[in-house]
Amino acid sequence: MKQSTSQADICEQFGSLFDPPGEDQRVGVALPTLSRLPLNALRHRPEAGTCGWYIWGGELSDDSEFFQPLHVHHLVAHTPSLIPFLALAPGWRVLLAPEQTEVWYDPALLAV
Repeated sequence: MKQSTSQADICEQFGSLFDPPGEDQRVGVALPTLSRLPLNALRHRPEAGTCGWYIWGGELSDDSEFFQPLHVHHLVAHTPSLIPFLALAPGWRVLLAPEQTEVWYDPALLAV
C-alpha cells in the first residue's frame, strides 16, 4: 500500500511504529458484516502472505467461515474509513462508529 501522510500521522498520534501492509498481502474481512456498526479491525503478526489485519462490522463470530481473504488494495472499495489506520503495527485495534473512534494497543494480539 502506498505510504500516506495520514497513515504516518495516525501512527505518530498513537505511538505506533509505521508498518503499512503491502497491497498484495491478504487481510481477513467479514464482507457480509461491513454494513453493521461498529466497524472493528485488529492486527495480529503477519504470516503466510497475510498482513495480520482482520476486519468486521458488528459482533465478532467464532464461525470458521466468518472471515474471507481479500487483498489489501481491495479495502479502498470496502472499508475506506479504515485506510488511514492500516499502517498501525501488529497489536493494534481500531473501532469506528458514528461520532466515535477508538484506537488502542492490545498486547494479547501478539501472544503466541
